[in-house]
Formats: sequence, C-alpha cells, structure tokens
Amino acid sequence: MKNPTVVSVSQLNRYVKSLLESDHVLSGLMVRGEISNFTRHYKSGHLYFTLKDDSAAVKAVMFRSYAARVPFSPENGMSVIVSGSVSLYERDGSYQFYVTDMQPDGIGALHLAYEQLKAKLAAEGLFDEARKRPLPPYPERIGIVTSEGAAALQDMLNILSRRYPAATVVLCPAQVQGAGAARTLIDGIRALNAAKACDLIIIGRGGGSIEDLWAFNDEALARAIAASGIPVISAVGHETDFTIADFAADLRAPTPSAAAELAVPNMADLQYYLADLGARCHGAVVRRIEGTELRLRQLRAGLTTPEGVLRACGLRLDALEREIRAGVLQRLDGARNRLQYLGALVEERSPMKILSRGYSLTSADGRTVLSAEQVKPGDLLTTRVADGEILSKVTGTNRRTT
Repeated sequence: MKNPTVVSVSQLNRYVKSLLESDHVLSGLMVRGEISNFTRHYKSGHLYFTLKDDSAAVKAVMFRSYAARVPFSPENGMSVIVSGSVSLYERDGSYQFYVTDMQPDGIGALHLAYEQLKAKLAAEGLFDEARKRPLPPYPERIGIVTSEGAAALQDMLNILSRRYPAATVVLCPAQVQGAGAARTLIDGIRALNAAKACDLIIIGRGGGSIEDLWAFNDEALARAIAASGIPVISAVGHETDFTIADFAADLRAPTPSAAAELAVPNMADLQYYLADLGARCHGAVVRRIEGTELRLRQLRAGLTTPEGVLRACGLRLDALEREIRAGVLQRLDGARNRLQYLGALVEERSPMKILSRGYSLTSADGRTVLSAEQVKPGDLLTTRVADGEILSKVTGTNRRTT
C-alpha cells in the first residue's frame, strides 16, 4: 500500500484553489441570489457580502474597480444576478465568489439607479415645491444650455423670436449625451449664474433613449440646478420622458418647444392687453368726471341759503370743479404718456425696426443661419432687409477664429 503524501495546510489550500480556478464551469459563472451582510469597505472601496437563497449561502467579494461600474447602490435584501468566478481564499481556507458584474434581478440597472437617486434627493427636500422660484413674467435675457447644433435649439429660437422679440437669447453650448455631458451642462449653468447673464435659464435637449438622456439624471447636475440663483426650466426629451433634472428645476416643460412657449409672453397678447387697459382707464376717468359734475349740479340745486352764502358756495364749488378737472386731466395725460411709451417700446424692439437700422436676417432652407458652419458652397441664401429680400448663393465661407 502506497504511503499517503503529507502536505502543509498552505499547500492544501493552494492546491484546492488551483483546482477551482482551472474549472471552466466555475470561471464564467452567473449566480442569482439575495444580498445579505453587505459591507462597503470605506478605505478600499471593495464590496463584501453574502449571496443566499432558501437553502444555501456563499460569501462574495467585488473589488473596487468592478464596483465602480455598478450604476445603482446594492443593499441587503436586494435580489441580484452576479457574474464572476469561484476561488479559494487561502488564508482562511474558505471558498468565495469573486464578482465582476452585478445586475438587479427583474429590473434594469439604469432604472433602479434613477429610482434610488430620485428617492434620495426627494428625501433631502431638493424637489419641494416650496423651494421653487417663480419665473420672471417679462424676461429681458434668456440663457439656453444645450447642444449648439441641435434641432431643439433652432425650434426654441424660432418660437422666442416670434412670440417675444424683445428678449435677448444667451446661448451656452454644452454636450447633451455621452461621457462628460453632465459636467458641461453644470458648467453652463454655473457660467450663466456667475456672469448674471440672464433672467431665466432653459436647459434641455430633444428626445432619445434612456441612455441618451442619462446625463440629465446626474446627481451633481440636479444639485447645480437647485443651487442656481436664476430660475431654471428643464426641457428634456418628449412629454413622456422624465429625468432627475425635471424634478430639480423650477418648472418642467414637456418639450424644448414648450419651454420656449412657457418662458415668454406673447407680444400680440401684450399689445391687446395694453389697448384694452387704455380703453378701460379712459372710460373710468370719463365716468368719474360725469359723476362729479352730476354731484355738483345736485349740490347747487339743493342750496336755499341767503345770497351771500350762495355766492360763497358757488365759488367753492367752481374751485372744486376746476381742481377735480385738473386732477382728472393730469391722470389722463399720465395714462396717455404711459401708453405712448409702451407703444414706442414695442415698436423699437420689433423685428422690422431692427432691420431698418441696417441689420439683416439670413436663412437657408427656412432655418436661420447662426454660424458659417451651417452653410456650404452652392447653398441658396435668403437675406431679409428692411425693404425686401436678397437672394444669393454661397461661394465660400470664412470662419472667425477669435
């Protein structure tokens, strides 16, 4: 009979470890289980936990480099599917599962991360209605944080110029999807606040998948929106798309076009309101004069005192009448001057007035040309000036570098 080989504990554990790691079934494994005894090491960033089901359990570890890629926060009691391999921890002689990827069981990782962040910020009061600021009724400058070449930007510019040409648009270009997009959006909001460049900020983009819109679910962006000293309208995607930025903003618009509608009043409505206000003021003044005159006549008719008293009262009444008429006329003049000023302001800021100063507006295929990069040689341009339109063809472009 062959004598058995005597090995050390270290040799035994090392050999068992090699057996486990050489088994192909155990090296590319996916395991479903419930997390318990969860610990995130505060120094190393590694995750330590136990995976269990109704009848068994196994220790698991996920090193920091892999843990950093998990978009949600693992918790005790959460059902997950993990990928990785089985090996032996030689020092203790215990085998454990080394996790390289983790997904929630039955729900998408991005959706879970979204719900976790939404619940966290809501608990902090970041979405409370009480902290939301009212929008300015007549903004003079509107800051827009979005992609410079986006169709959504062109839609907003067209609506703002049509509804309220008196406002100036301040564009702060930003990346709206992909790695680093959230940082450029944050920088845009902070830059507009630091320069006090506008009265209102619109941040947003057109529609897309949850991955395309994910930059607007960034925690730091939500906090930057909440901390903005300038009111913010969030306009991300379509009506059915909701992002964390929508909840943090002072107002959510279902689309970028709707944001432009909500940001400014309609100039035509303002002109109608001013005309109606002037008519009502005039009517009120006329009624006041007629009522006063009637009262004076009634007072004169009711006097039965001696002649001297009558003359004194008559003089007093005449003085009162002159004083009332002067006051009423003064109010009429003030109202008339105010209406003339508002009418002149509307006329001064109208698009045709701007064109009459020598400015022009160039478009290609119905879209306003804002940059030399929008056109190429051969494109047909329409340039609108005060007394008509000029048709031209692009022969070349020169882009200013400074």
